[in-house]
Amino acid sequence: MKQVLVLEDESSIRSFVVINLNRAGYEVLEAETGEQALACLAENPDVKVAVLDIMLPDIDGFEVCRRIRASGSNMGIIMLTARTGEMDKVTGLMTGADDYVTKPFSPTELIARVDALCRRVGGEPTVQRGDMRSGPFLLSTRNRTLEKNGQRIKLTQVEYAIIKMFMENPAIALSRESILAAVWGRDYYGELKIVDVNIRRLRIKIEDDTANPAYITTVWGYGYKWGS
Repeated sequence: MKQVLVLEDESSIRSFVVINLNRAGYEVLEAETGEQALACLAENPDVKVAVLDIMLPDIDGFEVCRRIRASGSNMGIIMLTARTGEMDKVTGLMTGADDYVTKPFSPTELIARVDALCRRVGGEPTVQRGDMRSGPFLLSTRNRTLEKNGQRIKLTQVEYAIIKMFMENPAIALSRESILAAVWGRDYYGELKIVDVNIRRLRIKIEDDTANPAYITTVWGYGYKWGS
């Protein structure tokens, strides 16, 4: 049974989430503070997805997300944000989250997001297995890793999926909609801005000059492409 961590300090919301995840077949680990969540993850390294609230009594959800990524974990991370918290969404994604769900949310929406992340983190079978090279980059589809000039670049599973899509389609303009459908799934409930924020995060990791990107270039009014 796949394990999911739920970090939420409001017991009524946490119980609601836990009940619905249990019904969907997940084993749920609960935490009400950031430190509890980090300790729980240290004891349970097989957790596939963490659902993190932002406002917590000790450290906030952003800091929990940062520490998870700093540990080298590529588990799926979903942030729970306020509907009006636009900056919360962007900040959560920039600190390493894969997705966000705005409150109030439906159980169906949350389960769909968790399902999609579990599939990606689990490494769905792919026809092509081996290495993909492009300029200074080496993408291993066997190990799901990226190197630039021989140096490993840490990627989340979402970032890996985006890079793989780009390297499979060099010099081809890809619309935001096509990236969203391929990486997050065609039944994704969210907004297109999640593509833009993840591209921004990827550029920080792979570009020599983020102000003048050479690898992931913008096709204005449409989307992005790999190379100029």
